[in-house]
Amino acid sequence: MTHVEHLPRSHGVSEHWPDWTPPSVRERLAEQGITSPWSHQAAAANLARSGSNVIIATGTASGKSLAFLLPCAEAVEQGGTVLYISPAKALAADQRRALTDIGLADLRPATYDGDTPRDERAWIRAHANYVLTNPDMLHYAILGNHAAWASFLRRLRYVVIDEAHRYRGVFGSHMAQIVRRLRRVCARYRSGAAHGPEGERFPEQGRSASPVFILASATTGTPEESASRLIGAPVRAVTADASPRPALRFALIEPELTEEKGENGAPIRRTAPAEAAHVLAGLAEEGVRTLAFVRSRQASEVVALTAQRLLREREARATARRGRRSGERGRDDGAADPVGAHSGEAPGEALAAEGGGDGAVEAYPEAGIALPDAPGEPAEAPGGPRPARLSERIAAYRAGYLADDRRGLENALRSGDLLGLATTNALELGVDITGLDAVLVTGWPGTLASLWQQAGRAGRSGQDALAVFIARDDPLDTYLVHHPEAVFGRPVEATVLDPDNPYVLGPHLCAAASEIPLTRDDLELFGPGAEEVLDDLVERGLLRRRPRGWFWTRHDRASALADLRGSGGPPVQIVDSASGQLLGTVDEAAAHGTVHDGAVYLHQGSTYVVDDLDLEESVALVHAESPEYSTWARDTTEVEVLRTLRGQEWGSEAAVRFGEVEVTRKVVSYLKRDVRTGSVLGEQSLDLPERRLNSRAVWWTLTPEATDRLRKAEVEVRGAAHAAEHAAIGLLPLFATCDRWDIGGVSTALHADTGCLTIFVYDGHEGGAGFAERGYAAAREWLTATRQAIAGCECADGCPSCIQSPKCGSGNDPLSKSGALRLIDAILEEGASEVR
Repeated sequence: MTHVEHLPRSHGVSEHWPDWTPPSVRERLAEQGITSPWSHQAAAANLARSGSNVIIATGTASGKSLAFLLPCAEAVEQGGTVLYISPAKALAADQRRALTDIGLADLRPATYDGDTPRDERAWIRAHANYVLTNPDMLHYAILGNHAAWASFLRRLRYVVIDEAHRYRGVFGSHMAQIVRRLRRVCARYRSGAAHGPEGERFPEQGRSASPVFILASATTGTPEESASRLIGAPVRAVTADASPRPALRFALIEPELTEEKGENGAPIRRTAPAEAAHVLAGLAEEGVRTLAFVRSRQASEVVALTAQRLLREREARATARRGRRSGERGRDDGAADPVGAHSGEAPGEALAAEGGGDGAVEAYPEAGIALPDAPGEPAEAPGGPRPARLSERIAAYRAGYLADDRRGLENALRSGDLLGLATTNALELGVDITGLDAVLVTGWPGTLASLWQQAGRAGRSGQDALAVFIARDDPLDTYLVHHPEAVFGRPVEATVLDPDNPYVLGPHLCAAASEIPLTRDDLELFGPGAEEVLDDLVERGLLRRRPRGWFWTRHDRASALADLRGSGGPPVQIVDSASGQLLGTVDEAAAHGTVHDGAVYLHQGSTYVVDDLDLEESVALVHAESPEYSTWARDTTEVEVLRTLRGQEWGSEAAVRFGEVEVTRKVVSYLKRDVRTGSVLGEQSLDLPERRLNSRAVWWTLTPEATDRLRKAEVEVRGAAHAAEHAAIGLLPLFATCDRWDIGGVSTALHADTGCLTIFVYDGHEGGAGFAERGYAAAREWLTATRQAIAGCECADGCPSCIQSPKCGSGNDPLSKSGALRLIDAILEEGASEVR
């Protein structure tokens, strides 16, 4: 444990209901115990009602839903409609449940997503006045079929974009263009529609050709600017959070080094998932309701399985001890108590009494962390008796599960049937899971906004809360646990997106032309690069230019051209070869590294091994097996510089550049790692096709003369550049709202295009995602933090916490920790002289 931050409790500031709030809404909310809004809720509601686009960017559980409910409920009562957009199905389902619970007479909410039965969709289009959907359905099913939605769109008063901070990178850029298309389609239907169907006059904003946009977001940097970029129109921001907050103790944990050795003899830390599983099991024994956020689908399964196993082992030991004690009493008293003599205790209570746990309190007594008071639990759950064994009250939750499975897990956590849930960020969103006491964040979640969003899930019932950040073997995680000021003393990042990316813009211009032919008047809406991209689309035969504008003339669907989630193609279905059962799906781009031949795949506690990955048919066949190892794919990468867009000379021998590149990648092999220790058991080669990517990159260069001086000082420059590249990739998420897996890198002692030692870091998405550009803007601060992370690691020669990468295609060889420090010093010294 490297640090514990104590965040004090804060008290809320309430306001009177806005005068225009419908009486029916006040009555229903009062029945739920809500007698007045917090001041930020009232401020956002008033702005939206006055016709201003607004973003409410406040903390988790601050009541953002109420802020947009007030104007939306009034609009529905007056005959208008509302479109609610969420990045995840779980959140939309939760919002619909909340709307149904309120029970407003005029409100007809309906979820319109991929799980909606076909026979219900026509009713929704004709009768629903509060439609909850996601970007994918808006793109594929609503905008392309807008004539069927004419009545709904004509009366559309508000568009709610929930969890707006999630729209970043390529996904955010696609969302920005979808919103522009929505505004354009709405303008067609809303001209002159300032009255409701019964003749009621709408408020002033009803005359606008565009509905009012209300965005709800976690706390982010520059929310007004980011929201304006997302919707393409001015936005007002409400950022002062007036809701009450429980006291929070936030611990930073770095797992200890083990005696195991990894690649090239590097020391290995106890894995973050293993640490999380032990803490989760310990908290479950104390009756503490906990979410454990993890970084991947596989990790969610591993953490849940490990915690279940630990609890079963402890339950068995406790039962054996009780049996021995019963036998001793039988010898003393002439009769033996039955094994069930302690059946009045909950399983966790019996284990705690027996001293069988080694959870959070016992593992970190020096921190003085007091567990939150566990809520009293009824003997039975609302739907029946709870599982008898504590190990049965731990589960995994992730994307890829079928809809019914996800809903069942959500309900079980909400009711208290589950005490612990290991989850991907699918439950980071504002799903209403009340009564949580603790949150474990297993590895850096990508942004500070996500970290606070996840930590904020604890203490929703008003009790004091516990949050624990468990560092992975990763340079950024290592840096953060040793520099707590980077977590607790730094403003939240701004959201990065690039709507003008031509690889994003082109498909949406095609989709827009298929919806309504494009005219020159539309070009301003789609940005300064629209005309140039349109010329390219005409040249490629995707659009036709006519005197009246640009037309889509092909028979296939234009919406199919856009890859919203950046997956690179249709999802790969994972099928059990023995039963033919569909287990789940994985993005095509991720399939090369996750369901290749021989890969270990986890699904709801069961382990499978991939027999065959058929990329043409988008199917991976698997069979059930439980090997004692996990698998990690490796790839090789080459970068070609296509065009330099910007550059800075750092003195006479170093420089930093930003530009367009072509990246060629290929998955070449996979490692087998011991599940318990993480040590490498072996490597297996793979034969998969190359993948080419046109993207953007930032790169540092050092002249051959300066490189030769390093060689003369006995620096192994290839290993130094390679180590610096790995660490720089790991630290970029501190400066750009990205994930380590959103970016990639290449380093070389002499690159053909630059003629110098070069370290590249590139966006892992077609056309770029804005991450490398943000890195270029913060190049000096980024490289300085990279050096600090390497120097601050306690290992001697390099390890996964500083310079080793889990996805390195060359087996993390060569690497030089000391050389990386010398190399970075040389580059920064040149940069410092340039600044002076």
